[in-house]
Amino acid sequence: MKPKAVAIFVMKGVIAFVSAIVLVNLAVYFLSVKYIYKEGGSAPEAQVALIPGAAILQGGGLSPIFRDRVDAAIKLYESEKVSKILVSGDNSTVSHNEVNPVRDYLIQNGIPGADIYLDHAGFDTYSTMYRARDIFRVSSIIISTQAFHLPRAVFIARSLGLKAYGVSADRGTILFKNYVREVFANEKAVFSVLFRAKPKFLGEAIPIK
Repeated sequence: MKPKAVAIFVMKGVIAFVSAIVLVNLAVYFLSVKYIYKEGGSAPEAQVALIPGAAILQGGGLSPIFRDRVDAAIKLYESEKVSKILVSGDNSTVSHNEVNPVRDYLIQNGIPGADIYLDHAGFDTYSTMYRARDIFRVSSIIISTQAFHLPRAVFIARSLGLKAYGVSADRGTILFKNYVREVFANEKAVFSVLFRAKPKFLGEAIPIK
C-alpha cells in the first residue's frame, strides 16, 4: 500500500474514532439532561437520595467533592424530597472505606441512622446503579453528584430501569480533568449497558423500605 493510501486510511480511522466518541457523549447527554436539576427544590420526589462514592482524605475525612455530594443529599432529605439516603462507594480493603465516613458525617448533621443505607461495593458508577436496583431494590432515586458526572450517572440508572433524576452538587471549583475523564467514561458506560455487564459483587438483597 502506498504511503498516501496509508495516510488516508489512518485519517479515516481517526475521524471515525473521534466521531464515535462525540456521538456517544452527545447521546448520553441528551438522553439524561431533561432529568437533571440544578437545585433540589426543583426535583421530583423519589425513594432515596443516592450518593456516589468519591475520594476520602488521608485522615479519613471527606474530600471537597464528596462532601458537596453529601451536603446536597442532606438538603434533599431535609426538604422531604426523599425519605432515605443510600451511600455507595469503594470498601474493597480494610484500609479503604468510602462509605463509613459518610455515614458518620450524615449522623453528625442530624440524619437518623435508620434512614442511612450503605453500599460497600459501589466500585464504579455502573455498579452503584445496578446494585441500587438489584440489591437495595429501589425504584426511584435522586442522584446527588457534580454536574460533570450527572449525565453518565442518570443515563446508566435509567438504562437499568430506575426512575432516576439528578441534582447538581457543584459548590467548589471543578477541575478540567474531571470533564475530560467523563468523555471516555461515557464510552465505558454505553458498553456496559449494551452488553448488560454485571458488577463484581452482588449478594443478598437488602431492600430499602
